[in-house]
Amino acid sequence: MFFEGSEKKLEIIVNESAPKLRSLDRTFWLGLVAASNADILSSISNEYCDAYLLSESSLFVWDDRIVMLTCGASTLVESACYCIDHLSEQAIAYICYQRKNEYYAHLQATSFTDDVFRLRQFIAGQAYRMGHLDSHHHYIFSTDKDYQASQLDTTNELLMYHISGAVADYLRGEQQSTIQISQMLQLEQLFNGFSIDQYLFSPLGYSINGIRGAEYFTIHITPQENSSYVSVETNIDLSSTPVDVFAELVRLLQPSSCDIIGFNSHIANKPFLNYLCLSHCAMPIEQGFTIHFNHYQQDCSELLSPTLL
Repeated sequence: MFFEGSEKKLEIIVNESAPKLRSLDRTFWLGLVAASNADILSSISNEYCDAYLLSESSLFVWDDRIVMLTCGASTLVESACYCIDHLSEQAIAYICYQRKNEYYAHLQATSFTDDVFRLRQFIAGQAYRMGHLDSHHHYIFSTDKDYQASQLDTTNELLMYHISGAVADYLRGEQQSTIQISQMLQLEQLFNGFSIDQYLFSPLGYSINGIRGAEYFTIHITPQENSSYVSVETNIDLSSTPVDVFAELVRLLQPSSCDIIGFNSHIANKPFLNYLCLSHCAMPIEQGFTIHFNHYQQDCSELLSPTLL
């Protein structure tokens, strides 16, 4: 059974002329999520943030911004257009739209090139590719409005491919529980003090959102044997945590390869035990972000099994 775990990501920041996003009624968010061909499964909230667990990943809403991730064959670009259309282009301060290379790109409703063409019907911006086409690579569309991000506006993404070991075996088993998965991933230690919302999909798949004040983390696991994928994203300062969060998750899930994508990241070019950083780059953009991309591979050879097509 195949499912495209690799996600698309959208971040939209609004200016002072826009309404506070958390004041918008549920109809707006239902429409936004439906534009991506997804559904809201559950939600949690605190004083700063509303976190929605989706049938296709997650949506986080603060007063001045949203972060939305969708997987599968979702059409996240349509959620971006929906937001611009309903709030007005003048209300938008900044948009960043991202896509990672997919396992089966031909099964997607659109390509990144299609998405950029669609976005430019609503708002101007620049498109970039980080990485080689014949290897892991990452696409980014960024608006070119006069916006300046704070250097404290930090996001770190860890994307893992072909996980293995005891945790991966459990995630592919028939008897699973959210409690056991959370314990095996050591989430209470890695993300201490977060309110969480988690969901176990049938027959396979796991998602969790966590919020603590204005901070968030989210993890999405597609454990299928031949196309496993795990994404981890957070805005906490990983350079100051008591545990090396990304290194611990790489140790537990033992991916054959992984990527780190960071915005104003303090952990750029970090080493992982038993992994080689095969490629990396840093790209400053005029809106105040420096975007980092690092690709890692296990430093041992992999025994391959031919696949019957």
